[in-house]
Amino acid sequence: MALADIARRVERTINRVGTRRKAAAGWRPTITGFAGYGSERRVHVLGRVLMQDPADREEGPENLREQAERGWRQFLTIQVKDLPVAVRIGEKVAHSRTNANGYIDVLVEDHGLAPGWHEVTIEADGAEPVQSSVLIVEPATRVGLISDIDDTVLVTWLPRALIAAWNSWVRHTDKRRPVPGMAEFYREMLREHPDAPVFYLSTGAWNTYDTLVTFLKQHNLPTGPLLLTDWGPTPTGMFRSGAEHKKVQLRNLIIEYPEINWILVGDDGQHDPLIYGEAVFEHPDRIAGVAIRQLSPGEHVLSHGTAAPLEGSEPSPRHEVPTIFGADGHELLDAWRAAPFPRAEHPATKD
Repeated sequence: MALADIARRVERTINRVGTRRKAAAGWRPTITGFAGYGSERRVHVLGRVLMQDPADREEGPENLREQAERGWRQFLTIQVKDLPVAVRIGEKVAHSRTNANGYIDVLVEDHGLAPGWHEVTIEADGAEPVQSSVLIVEPATRVGLISDIDDTVLVTWLPRALIAAWNSWVRHTDKRRPVPGMAEFYREMLREHPDAPVFYLSTGAWNTYDTLVTFLKQHNLPTGPLLLTDWGPTPTGMFRSGAEHKKVQLRNLIIEYPEINWILVGDDGQHDPLIYGEAVFEHPDRIAGVAIRQLSPGEHVLSHGTAAPLEGSEPSPRHEVPTIFGADGHELLDAWRAAPFPRAEHPATKD
């Protein structure tokens, strides 16, 4: 039996025993809604069900703030698997169940929602219903933005293990620093495209969702769904592949919105240039432009152990798709002003 199989079996056993014990102690399932997304045709509603001590809801603001500030608390969770859930959108109801890690991913067809942000209701057996946001993209939209988070808009030095653990588990979450100039860069790029959807694509864990949303708001970064991942063993390894997660989610968005040209923003600390380069190679008529933040030598050492970018992360032609580089948002904005993108034409009209 492979080590990953043993780890998954141990994880399932710990969670099963923990769920039973916490239920006996009076804990109840609690739903967390994640921002979902879709089109006028269908919408993905996302969330998770975890066990929670009812006493947590009765604590004062100071205790709740302390819980929110200490990142390690986010990872001490007991997920509820195979729990019946329902998503209500007006008169429309879709039924599903949580997966093995407590996640909810319900696809609702013919939902009847107009373009824009909306609240939908998620229900689960034994839990209080919650309202969760979903973004319905306007059919006429032709430009969208997909942004990495770690070391692109948020200085984290991920995924270097010890520093990642310090930043995610110990460091106060309201002390994390933004990459200078990124908010201004995004704001100016999107000024002429007010309906452009913004998606944040990251290898970060769903457990950090609330603190990441708070970070984006605090630093005036555009609002949009976060597409995170679930850390832990898989059938093929001890940890999920962050690069594969990004590739899959990027392809999903390209398929979900066939009329949109995408601006891709990332950094050269890990695999973003390679992932985005593959997207350009596979869909050159669907990528409006690529922006890569170049880490300093010190940041590269913290990110992957060497002072230079990973192989394949250096500047290179992108099949005629505009590509810019800069050390931070200010330099990227200057480069974009000198050679702005996206291209305005519809993908289907290109030669």
